[in-house]
Amino acid sequence: MTGGRLAHICRHPIKGHGREDLASVRLSAGQCLPWDRHWAVAHDAAKLVDGWNPCVNFARGAKAYGLMAIESDLDEATATLTLRHPDRGALTFRPDDPADLPRFLDWVGPLNPANRAQPARIVTAGRGMTDSDFPSVAILNLASLADLSARMGQDLSIHRWRGNLWLDGAAPWAEWDWVGRDIRIGSAVLRVQERITRCMATTVEPTTGHSNADTLGALEAAFGHQDFGLYATVVQDGDIALGDGWSIA
Repeated sequence: MTGGRLAHICRHPIKGHGREDLASVRLSAGQCLPWDRHWAVAHDAAKLVDGWNPCVNFARGAKAYGLMAIESDLDEATATLTLRHPDRGALTFRPDDPADLPRFLDWVGPLNPANRAQPARIVTAGRGMTDSDFPSVAILNLASLADLSARMGQDLSIHRWRGNLWLDGAAPWAEWDWVGRDIRIGSAVLRVQERITRCMATTVEPTTGHSNADTLGALEAAFGHQDFGLYATVVQDGDIALGDGWSIA
C-alpha cells in the first residue's frame, strides 16, 4: 500500500489571481476545496453561460504571466480578500461588492498584456471554477516535482502548478497509476478521476511573474506528454490537516 503525509494545502480564492497556504480544511463530498476558485475574472471577450465556464473566458496566468506572482489572504467570515504582488503592492476588497470592482480592475490591469482581452468583471458559479468541468481537487506528488526539478537543473516551486494537496511519501510519478483509485487523507476520501494536462502558466516563476522554465518541453521530452498532477473528486466528507497520513485504496 502506498502512503505518506500531507505536506501542503493550497487554495486560490480567485481563479488565476493569488494563492494561500492552509493548515487544515474540511472537504465535502462532491465539492471543491472550500473557497478554491470561488471567483473568476471574466475578460471583455468572454462568452459566459450560467454556472461553470471553461478557462478561455477568464484572465489567467497562461496568458498574463504577471498574475502568477499574486498572493492572497481570504477572510471567510466577511468574504474579504487581500491580494499582494511585488509590483502592485496590496489591495483589500470584497469580490462580491460591485462598488469594489473599479479598484480591483485598476490594481490588476497593469498585470495583463495590452494585446490580450482585458479583465472586465468578477463572476461566481455556485462551485469552484476549476479547469475541470466537474468539481475537483488537484492532487500532486512532491517526489515527481523533485524529479522534474532535477531533470531541468532548477528548483521548481509548488506554486507554478496551482495545486490543492501536495503529498509526500510516494515514489516519483507513482501517481500515474492512481487514476480510478481512492485516496484517504485524514478522514476524507477522494477518487482520482484523470491527469492534469498543463499550460504555459507553469513556465512562470511565482515570486516574480516572469517565465523562466520550459516545464512543458521538459515533460514532453521525458514522458511524451505535458501532464502533471491529478484531478480528484471528494467522495467522503472529512477533515484534513498538514501532516495527516494518506493512503491509496
